[in-house]
Amino acid sequence: MSLSFPCSLRTPNSSSSIISHSTKELLLYYRTNPILLYWLLFIMSVLVSLPLEPLPLNAGILSGFSGLESVPGPQLPQIDFLKQWNDENQKKYAENDARFKSSSVLKELLEKSRLNKERNQRETQDKYCLRGAEWGVGDCSTQGMTQEDRDEFVSMLKKRAGGD
Repeated sequence: MSLSFPCSLRTPNSSSSIISHSTKELLLYYRTNPILLYWLLFIMSVLVSLPLEPLPLNAGILSGFSGLESVPGPQLPQIDFLKQWNDENQKKYAENDARFKSSSVLKELLEKSRLNKERNQRETQDKYCLRGAEWGVGDCSTQGMTQEDRDEFVSMLKKRAGGD
């Protein structure tokens, strides 16, 4: 089947039509029945894709090329003054880092951070325990307790969690 257009195509100096009469009839038929046209296009796409299916896909010509990043660059000339200056700066940075790591300020901040982390973790656990006790689920479930014991336990959890 050939690809055709709804209009009649004519050559410039000829009165004969490029599209045959039967093609025009088919085109008119498919134009009035779009479902058949879609079905025909589907079948054509399947027929075109079937021969291409067994071909393996390749990543491209340069798929095995490792790239420019893997090639080492040329060795640059070393300037003694800059190398010495860099070494001195690296020593200063190492000394400052060591002094900061051994400072009392850093030790105090790390201790405060550790205590805050423990406190926040405990508060979060208390809130979840309180919620579980109120709902009767989880590790802090109050199932099996008398109403008096349950109220006492929940009030203790509320005090511990910091809420009323």
